[in-house]
This record gives sequence, structure tokens and C-alpha cells, in this order.
Amino acid sequence: MARIIDGEKMNAIGVNVKKYRKKLKMSQQALSNKLELMGVYVCRGSISRIEDQSRTVTDIELFAIAKVLKAPVEDLFDTNIFE
Repeated sequence: MARIIDGEKMNAIGVNVKKYRKKLKMSQQALSNKLELMGVYVCRGSISRIEDQSRTVTDIELFAIAKVLKAPVEDLFDTNIFE
């Protein structure tokens, strides 16, 4: 059985991170800057890769992203990831 990390999608939150970020009219750079203020260093390019699901996300990054985007952590997860 293949591990999930072996698949195309490296995270289950990218689609919704982009949705919430755009809802707040926030650029990828602005999200990166706000994360940095929290001591979580995710560059703009990494935000892009998170959103296109080509980069993994740590638990610390997940919680910080949810806080910056003012979203419950569970709302960031794409429930269709395995379809």
C-alpha cells in the first residue's frame, strides 16, 4: 500500500488555505509576513506550494495558518482529498 506522502497531493489543506486567504483579500506575501510575525517562517513561494498541494505542512504551520486566516483548523481540511 502506498503511503499518502507518495501521492501527488502533499497536504490536505492547500485548496482551503487559498480560499480563506482570498476571502480575506490577502496576498501570499501578506500571509507569509503575518506568519513570520508569529515566529513561523514560511516564505511566499512555500505558501504557493502549500496551496497547490506540492509541499507538506507541519502541525505548527497548520495552527499558525489557521490563526492568521481566522479559520478553525478543521475547516482547512479538504474532505475530498482521497477521491
